[in-house]
Amino acid sequence: MVSALFHLGEMVTATQSVDEDTFTLLGAELGFVIQIVSPEDEDRELLAEFEINLEEELAQIDPEDLVVRSPIVTVMGHVDHGKTRLLDAIRSTEVIKSEAGGITQHIGAYQIHHEHDGAERAITFIDTPGHEAFTAMRARGAKVTDIAVLVVAADDGVMPQTIEALNHAQAADVPIVVAVNKIDKEGANPDKIRQQLTEYNLIAEEYGGQTMFVNVSALSGKGIDDLIAAILLTADAAIDLRAIADDIARGVAIEANLDKGRGPVATVLVQRGTLHVGDAIVAGGAYGRVRAMLDEHGQTLEEAGPSRPVQVLGFTSVPGAGDSFIVAEDDRTARQIAEKRQLASRNASLAKARKKVSLEDFLEQSKVTTLNLILKGDVSGSVEALEDALVQLDVGTEVDLRVIHRGVGAITKNDVTLASASTAVIIGFNVKPEPQTAIFAEQEGVEVKFYTVIYKAIEEIEASLKGLLKPEFEEAVLGNAEIRDIFKSSKFGNIAGCVVSDGIIRRNAKVRTMRAGVVIGENLSIESLRRFKDDATEVRDGFECGIGLGSFKDLQVGDVIQAYEIREKKRA
Repeated sequence: MVSALFHLGEMVTATQSVDEDTFTLLGAELGFVIQIVSPEDEDRELLAEFEINLEEELAQIDPEDLVVRSPIVTVMGHVDHGKTRLLDAIRSTEVIKSEAGGITQHIGAYQIHHEHDGAERAITFIDTPGHEAFTAMRARGAKVTDIAVLVVAADDGVMPQTIEALNHAQAADVPIVVAVNKIDKEGANPDKIRQQLTEYNLIAEEYGGQTMFVNVSALSGKGIDDLIAAILLTADAAIDLRAIADDIARGVAIEANLDKGRGPVATVLVQRGTLHVGDAIVAGGAYGRVRAMLDEHGQTLEEAGPSRPVQVLGFTSVPGAGDSFIVAEDDRTARQIAEKRQLASRNASLAKARKKVSLEDFLEQSKVTTLNLILKGDVSGSVEALEDALVQLDVGTEVDLRVIHRGVGAITKNDVTLASASTAVIIGFNVKPEPQTAIFAEQEGVEVKFYTVIYKAIEEIEASLKGLLKPEFEEAVLGNAEIRDIFKSSKFGNIAGCVVSDGIIRRNAKVRTMRAGVVIGENLSIESLRRFKDDATEVRDGFECGIGLGSFKDLQVGDVIQAYEIREKKRA
C-alpha cells in the first residue's frame, strides 16, 4: 500500500493517516471499492440500535406514548439590539452585567413558566451571542430550536447581522417571531421595521402575512407578556409539541466548560427520552456518568425530560458545544463510543493537517508562511466560534493559518511545550495561565495573548497575518527628462543635456532610457545631476539639467530618461 501511494505521488509511512480522497484513489489503484464508515455508523453498531429522525419517530410511535413538551426558542439578532436584556426581562435574571463589552460570550439555556389560556406553559430559551463572529453558534442554535425570536431595535432598523440571523433561521426552516425592541427610545419607528423585513419574506400579520410582530421594551418590560403569548401561539399553530419521554435520552450539548471545583460541566438540551442521574452518557468524544443535574437556578434534578435544558456533571472530559449526546447501556459501551469518536477525530485532524509533498510543489510550499495557533477558552462554544471565525479570515494564498490545538480550561505547561515545539502563539479567551505556567512560557519564548471580547482577537490576528505576508513592491515613476544635447566629459563620460518634461529627476534615482517609446537601457542610475555648474539633488518640471549615467553611452538627442523608484505596496 505504501508503494502504491508512492506511485500516486503520496509519500506516507505505514502508520500515517490519509484523507478520504486518497483512500478512494488507493482503492481504485488496487481494484477495491472503498466505503467510508462514519463514527455515527460505528455508534449504531455498538448500541445495536437504528437511529431515526425525530419527525419520523413521531409518526411511528403510538400517540398514547407521547407527552407534551415545551417549545425551544432561540433569540437571535444584531449585536447591541437588546437580546440579552430581553431575555433578562423574560426570565428576570441579571446576566448582562457580567458580559464583557456588552456582548454575550457564551450560550445559555433557560426554561421559564408562563400562564397561557388558563394553563401554565413552559418555554425553553437558548441565548446565542450577538456578535457576527459567533455565526457558527447562531447556526447551531437554529438547528436545535423550534422557534426563532428575531430581535430588531426600533431605532436602528435591519442590520447585516439581522439578515445573517434571519438566514440561519430560514435555512433551519423554523417559524420566526419578530420582537421589535427599544420602542420607548427616541427615534423608534416600529412600522419601518415591518416594512424593511417584507423584503426578506417576513410579512406581518397586520399586512396580511403570517409572521407575528410584537413591539417590546426590554428596559421597561412593556410587551413582554405579548411576546411570550405570540411564541406560544406560533408554537401551537406550527409545531408538533410532542415527544416520547419513556426512552433513553438523546439531545445536544449546548455549551460546556471546565469548572475548577466541579470538573467538566456541560449544558445539555434533552430532545427525546428522559435523562436520569446515574445514566452513562456520551457527547462527541467525551463520556461519563451523570453524577448530578442542575437546572438554571442551580437546583438539583433527578431527571430531565424532552425540551429540558440541564447542567450535567460527571463527564471525564469537556464535550464540544453542539455535540449530540446519547445515553449508552453502561460505562464500558460509553467509553468505547467516545474512544472511537476521539480516534476518528484525531485521524481526521492529522489527515487534514498533513501537507501533500511532491517535487513539483515543494518549492512553492517553501514560500508559504504559516501562523500556528493554540486556542484555549473558558467554554468550548467560544473556542469553536473563534476557530471558525479565524479559519475564514482571507489574507491571500501566501499566508496559512493553522489551529494546531484547541481546548477548554486554563493554559497549561503542555500547551506551552506544544507551542514551543511548533512555533505557535497561544490565544487565551477568558482564561489565563497559572503564574508558574506564565514564567515557563516566558522562558520558552512563547507568546501568549489574552482576550475577553472575540472581535478584538480576530482583528489582532488578522493584522498579524497581514504582517506575515511578504512585502509587495510597485514601481512609481518620478519624472521624465528629454535629451536636447549631448556633451562629452573626461571626468563623467557622456553628459545628457536635458529638459525635465514632467515630474522630478533625483540624483541616485533608478532610471531607464527610451527611444521612440522603446526601452533601450534599463536599471541605470543617475550618477551625476547638475544645474549649470552646480551639483543638484533634484530638478523639477520645466528646468534644464545635465544628467550623467556613468558608463552607459548609448544616448541620442530626443531620447527620454525616465526616473523611477520601487516602493513597498501597502497591503489592503
